[in-house]
Amino acid sequence: MRRFHLVCILLLVGGFLFCAWDVAWAAAETRPILTPKPGPAPRINGPSVQGCRPGRPFLYRIPATGARPIEFSAQGLPEELALDPATGIITGTTPAAPGEYVLTLVAENAEGKAERPLKVIVGDRLALTPPMGWNSWYIHYNRVTEQHMRNAADAMIASGMADFGYQYVNCDDCWTKHRNDKPYRDAQGNLLTNAKFPDIKGMVDYIHSKGLKAGTYTSPGPWTCAGYVGAGGHEEQDAQKIAEWGFDFLKYDWCSYGSYEHNQDLKVLQKPYALMGNLLKQANRDIVLNLCQYGMGDVWKWGAEVGGHCWRTTHDLGLMAANQLPSFYHAGLSNARHWQYVKPGGWNDPDYILIGTVGDARTGGPGAATSLTPDEQYSYMSMWCLMASPLIFSGDMARLDEFTLNVLCNAEVLAVDQDSLGKQARIVRQNDDELVLAKPMEDGSLAVGLFNLSAKPREISASWTDLGLTGKQIPRDLWRQKDLGATEGDYRAEVPPHGVMLVRLRGVEK
Repeated sequence: MRRFHLVCILLLVGGFLFCAWDVAWAAAETRPILTPKPGPAPRINGPSVQGCRPGRPFLYRIPATGARPIEFSAQGLPEELALDPATGIITGTTPAAPGEYVLTLVAENAEGKAERPLKVIVGDRLALTPPMGWNSWYIHYNRVTEQHMRNAADAMIASGMADFGYQYVNCDDCWTKHRNDKPYRDAQGNLLTNAKFPDIKGMVDYIHSKGLKAGTYTSPGPWTCAGYVGAGGHEEQDAQKIAEWGFDFLKYDWCSYGSYEHNQDLKVLQKPYALMGNLLKQANRDIVLNLCQYGMGDVWKWGAEVGGHCWRTTHDLGLMAANQLPSFYHAGLSNARHWQYVKPGGWNDPDYILIGTVGDARTGGPGAATSLTPDEQYSYMSMWCLMASPLIFSGDMARLDEFTLNVLCNAEVLAVDQDSLGKQARIVRQNDDELVLAKPMEDGSLAVGLFNLSAKPREISASWTDLGLTGKQIPRDLWRQKDLGATEGDYRAEVPPHGVMLVRLRGVEK
C-alpha cells in the first residue's frame, strides 16, 4: 500500500514554512517477499537443453526443490554417463557421436514424483541457455582467496541456489601473481597463482564434487585490470593450463591489451578473442567463453563468430553513475537495444546481478546492503531474465538473506531467462516513464514486463496489437506464481515507482 508523508522545512530567515509531499511505498521498508516457497514435493528446475562437445568431461547437477532426501534417476542416459541417485549429479564423458540425446529426469521423495525432459545436444555449441552462477568481483575484489571460492560453492548448495539452476562458481581478477610479485611463471612458462590460491586444482575439484562448475578470469594483455598477470604472449599455454586445472568458464577481459595495439579497428578488437576462442575449442573440456570488452566494435554482432558464448555490451555496471534511475537501468536499457542479435549459444551480457550485500566498486570497499528498493530489485531481475542475460550474482554468498534469495530463486521467473527458444525480449515501448518488453517463449506463450521508470505509481498497458496477440489471453503473475483473470485486447496493471509487473500470457484454449 502507498503512503504519503508531509515534509515541512522551517527556514530561519523570514520564518517561512515550506511543505512538500514525499511519496513513499511501504514496500521499501517491509521488503515484501513475492516468491512462494517451494513445496515439499519434488520439482525439477533449470534448462530443458544442454549443449556439449563430443568426448568431453560431462557434469550436470539436476536442479530440484523438495523435501530431502530425494532419489534421482534418468531414463535414456547414454552409457558413457552415470547418475548418483542421492545427489542427482550426472558425470562421465559425452558420447563420441554428435546428436541429440533425450533424457527423462526423475526426482522422487516421500511427497511425490516429478519428471522432466532434458535434451543433451552433442555437437559444437555450448551455453544453449544463459549461464547462471556467482562471481567474486563485486564482493571480494583483490581480497579473493581460494577459501572464498570453496565457501561460495558450499553456500550455493546450502542456500538452495543450486536447486534453481545456479551452477558456475567463478573467480574474477586477482588470483595470479601481482605485477610486483615475481616470478610470474615457472621455468617452463606455466602460470603461477598467488599465495591466496595454494591449490587451485584442488579448489576446482572441490567445486566439481558439489556438482557445480568452476570459472576463472584473465586478460589477453600482459596485465589484468587490477594489475595481475594476464595471458598476453602465453595464450596457448594458459588455455591449456586452465583446461588442465578443470575450469569450465573463462572471463576474458580486454584490460591492458590496448598496449599491444594502437588502434581499435574491428580486426584489432576481434583478434585476441578469436585466438582464445579457437584455443578453447581445441581444449580437452568444454569451457564457456565470456568476452569482457565493454561493447566495443558492436561486439553483439560478431561475438559468436570469434568463439564467444556471451559478451558484455556495456561498461562495468558497478561503476555506472545513477541519476533519476539506479545504474542497472542504464546498463539494461542499453543492452535491450541489441535484442535481435541473441540466439542459443550467444548471449548479450549487461553485467552482474548486484543485490544483497555488495562491495563498493569504486574503492573495492567491504560489502554493505544494496541501496536498491525492493521494487527496483524485482525490476532488475525481471529485466535481466526477459533479456535472456547471463544470471551471475556477485554479492556476498556468506550473507544471503531471505529477501535476496526470493529475488534470485523464483523458478517461474528464471524459466523466462532459461527458455530454450533463446530469444531476447524486444522493446515494445520505451519513453521516460515506462518500458514494455516482450519475450516469445518456446511453448508459444509470451513473457511481458511492464516497467515503471517514473517516481510515481502509474498504470501501464500493452495492447494485443503491439504484442502481436489475438483473442483471450490468461496472464500469469510470475513473481507471485498465480494466474490472473482472462483478458482481451490488452493487459494493464498498476505498477509502483521503479517497479515491474512481469506476466506470461498464454491463449485461452477454445
